[in-house]
Amino acid sequence: MKAVVMDGVGQYGVADLPEPVPGAGEVAIRVAYAGVQWGDVLVRDGHIPLARPFVPGFEAAGRIVAVGDGVAPGRVGEEVVALVEGGACAEVVVAPDVLALGVGDAPLRDAAALGWAGPTAYDLVAQVGRVREGDRVLVHAAAGGVGTLAGQAARAAGAASVVGVAGSRARAAYAEGFGYDRVVTRDAFPQVLAEDSFDVVLDPVGGATRTANLALLAPHGRLAVYGGLGGAEPVQVPADELLMRGVSVLTYNSALLARTHPDRLAASVRHVLGLLGARTLRVGVGAELPLDAVGAAVAGLATGTAAPGKTLLHVS
Repeated sequence: MKAVVMDGVGQYGVADLPEPVPGAGEVAIRVAYAGVQWGDVLVRDGHIPLARPFVPGFEAAGRIVAVGDGVAPGRVGEEVVALVEGGACAEVVVAPDVLALGVGDAPLRDAAALGWAGPTAYDLVAQVGRVREGDRVLVHAAAGGVGTLAGQAARAAGAASVVGVAGSRARAAYAEGFGYDRVVTRDAFPQVLAEDSFDVVLDPVGGATRTANLALLAPHGRLAVYGGLGGAEPVQVPADELLMRGVSVLTYNSALLARTHPDRLAASVRHVLGLLGARTLRVGVGAELPLDAVGAAVAGLATGTAAPGKTLLHVS
């Protein structure tokens, strides 16, 4: 099969490799689309230590072509979206049965665009941030995969206002089509929101942005942390001050959830797939590229020059 292989210095090439065979509790998927996401940047840059050479790609959509022991044979032929620990940038990928979810009425291409972002956005809004009727919500990286879905999820949960932060005016304009009342640019944050306060803030950035988010929390507000796009700068969170204001800092790690409670993650994937199939949730695809363009796709994501919306690799 054709597969992308990343070497020891982060360079990508397409090679011929043996097709993987599913083990117990696994399925093999003929990949139609592979998603590009921030985890690919972290792997390329060495922030996630994985043995190399490595076949990248953490999310795939396609059709099951084989199953391992303990998996219902009737799954062969099913169209699924799968969350994996690597290997999606190939013609065939092996995935855990529990994390290969049937797409139902959702178009396969749209399901592919959900990837890890779909359950992450839903869990951040419903489980971590616990957005309720009348809440004021602030979402960083509003034009990204999680951000465009989280804006819609917060609106569906009854938020009174949903405000986003995006990296440029163009990205802000793009995000405004996904449930936001207002989207401000990153260079204007936090000054432009100095008179506002929020019940829930979704923060994948960290550093000075995280400190500013804490200051913007209303009494009993929740800061949901799920990444560190801004680097590893430490943030001081004084517990006594949080207690006096009644505010909370909570974290979410979807990769850890996949290892510890994959059934919970799978339930969230099913939920968003159902919304997508019912046309009550929209995804945005920014670019659809061939498999050998993965290097350019990851570079575009890293530098912020990629088109707004999800980048998909069309594999087969």
